Amino acid sequence: MSFAILANVLTMIFCMAVLVQSVRMMRSLRTVKDGALTETVAALEKATTGARAVLSEMKATLVTDCAQNARVVEQARGLRDELSDMIGIADAACERVVNVVSLANAVRSSDASHEESEAERELA
Repeated sequence: MSFAILANVLTMIFCMAVLVQSVRMMRSLRTVKDGALTETVAALEKATTGARAVLSEMKATLVTDCAQNARVVEQARGLRDELSDMIGIADAACERVVNVVSLANAVRSSDASHEESEAERELA
């Protein structure tokens, strides 16, 4: 086989491939011409309109929910501050009770030791 024959065979194979691709492209162009492109564009437009509607609804919902959540957070902060004040008051009251109990125990123990020493003196 000579180089010229090999080149001619390869050229024929490439020409056949070009013919096959040309037939496929002509079918695709005929489909577009017959209105498939118009239907595709109409479907895309419909989908885009639906997506815009959904996004606007989501935006409205988020605006309302965010405002409501901000109010709830502000109320929670107020309650937190109020509870913090109440805890401070309760801690102070608890310290006073502990101090009074300690003082009462000290007085009671001093009274008890004082009574013991008087009892010992009377016995002696």
